[in-house]
Amino acid sequence: MPEIELKHERVAAVLTREIRSGLVRRGARLPGEVELARRFSVSRNTVRAALAVLTDHGLITTRTGKGSFVLFDGRPLDGRLGWTHALSEQGVETRMRTVKIALEEDPGLAGRLGLDDPGVIVIERVRQLSDGVPISLERSRIPALESLRDLPGRGLDNGSISTTLSRAGLHLDHCEQRLRGRPLNHAEAELLGRPEGTWFLHTERTSWTAADTFAEQADCLLDPEHFELSLSYGF
Repeated sequence: MPEIELKHERVAAVLTREIRSGLVRRGARLPGEVELARRFSVSRNTVRAALAVLTDHGLITTRTGKGSFVLFDGRPLDGRLGWTHALSEQGVETRMRTVKIALEEDPGLAGRLGLDDPGVIVIERVRQLSDGVPISLERSRIPALESLRDLPGRGLDNGSISTTLSRAGLHLDHCEQRLRGRPLNHAEAELLGRPEGTWFLHTERTSWTAADTFAEQADCLLDPEHFELSLSYGF
């Protein structure tokens, strides 16, 4: 007697094919539960069960209560894999100017995250639009693994932090992110070509692997003329 495919398994199978085929890019945000329920003519509970299957298979990562989004000129961004990836998905071409790549010790970060080794690689870059206008200052701290300690001399793999981390065996899986506004200090203002004290959107993102190994701590200052925070809620 053939096995009966349950509704949530059917939904999960369709979404899995779309992700694996590239129709839905990895790291892209799936439609909401209501939209998926309408598309497949199923209940939201069925959609949740299907999403749980995708999560178990490592195809998506979901976090309860996530309703905050960063927008770029009105377009939603998913910054979990970095702003370069998120902006590229929206067709926004930018270029990065590397300000600093250095091996340092950060005992404060090690203490906050419970890390045994305070050594980190600090990467500081200014993001610019195609016309050269700076729109963000991005500082990342990644573990000073043996395979990464030569980064100050060789630079990032393909100019990408996420690619560099993946090649070192640190595959980003989940993160925590905080957002607030704050004024630029003197050094930040000089790098961004803005008056000291100009208010920017400040994001702090800490990322881990699926095994909860620390992978990256990123502080980004985003130009509020292009970026804004949007909140959405369900009732």
